[in-house]
Amino acid sequence: MLKKPPTRIDQMLTLAVLALLLVGCFLVLQPFLTAVVWAAILCATSWPLFARLRVRFRRHDWLAALVMLLLITLVLFAPFVIVGATIADNAETVALWTRGLMEQGLPEPPQWVSELPLVGERVAAYWSSMAHDAPKLFAELRKYVEPARNIAVASGVAVAGGLLQLALSILLAFFFFRDGDEIVERLQAGINRIAGDRGSHLAIVAVATVRGVVLGILGTALVQGVLAGLGFWIAGIKAAPLLGFVTFLLSPVPIGPPLVWVPAGLWLVNIGETGWGVFVLLWGVLVVSTIDNIIKPLIISHGSDLPFVLVLLGVLGGAIAFGFIGVFLGPVLLAVGFALLQEWVAHRPENGAPTPETPSAHE
Repeated sequence: MLKKPPTRIDQMLTLAVLALLLVGCFLVLQPFLTAVVWAAILCATSWPLFARLRVRFRRHDWLAALVMLLLITLVLFAPFVIVGATIADNAETVALWTRGLMEQGLPEPPQWVSELPLVGERVAAYWSSMAHDAPKLFAELRKYVEPARNIAVASGVAVAGGLLQLALSILLAFFFFRDGDEIVERLQAGINRIAGDRGSHLAIVAVATVRGVVLGILGTALVQGVLAGLGFWIAGIKAAPLLGFVTFLLSPVPIGPPLVWVPAGLWLVNIGETGWGVFVLLWGVLVVSTIDNIIKPLIISHGSDLPFVLVLLGVLGGAIAFGFIGVFLGPVLLAVGFALLQEWVAHRPENGAPTPETPSAHE
């Protein structure tokens, strides 16, 4: 007996149910989308290492995935542990410094403050008006206590949320590694069904872009943070791990690391450690910034020639959209979108095939 073809009403009802199902799935997964995307990025970036591990472990994918889980956790969470220990060690120093301010007020401003262009004399006069006058200083600071408290609370919530998303992404990465072959097979089937062979090529471009940008941005940030912290430690700065971590966070931002090592060097000069201050400034210029200006463009160029403005917008927009983890997630997403747009623009269909004379954006 032949089945009756579905009526238009049946088709509309089916589409409506499917749309509701998709919306429901999105609402359920929406709080975890950042972690899911970051887990996929971590897996795409480190898949070659995972492939070597599972060969060594004789195709025991779960064991190789567990080792990758431990390695990623060590690399991404070790800086937070070190910084936490540093903050605890320096808590007494901060308490003594605060007690000194309460008893004696600010010292006289150093000479270089008045020599600053445009605002130097005004800042020096304002500073001098509160020097050695603790009551006046705290009366002035009281105006900023509430805004500072709100900023601190908001920053703490953002960092805590970012760490939770990061922890969840690492956990999800374990399952992506373990079931990676099956996931890739189904994704390829879906891409081929939607976009054909061209879709497979675009997927390869997207993966290559992700690897290049993640290694260029996250890898460079790690190296810069470690080298900056080493330079601060050599110079005798007690908060060297904390300053190195701040350098790591600011590395994706254009001219971000100088915002750390320049004030640190000037502070050493101001307290009389001129030699170490000059050392920190030279270390920042010759070592830390060299990593940013040479290695990062070299690595990123293998995945996508990402314009400067997209890196800036990716960092700022990613931080606003995704919080702490968005500092690194934003540029990656923009780089993938930019690379796919280049591929689409360069594609000249001729009888259903790309024009041979037009090179891909990845070449």
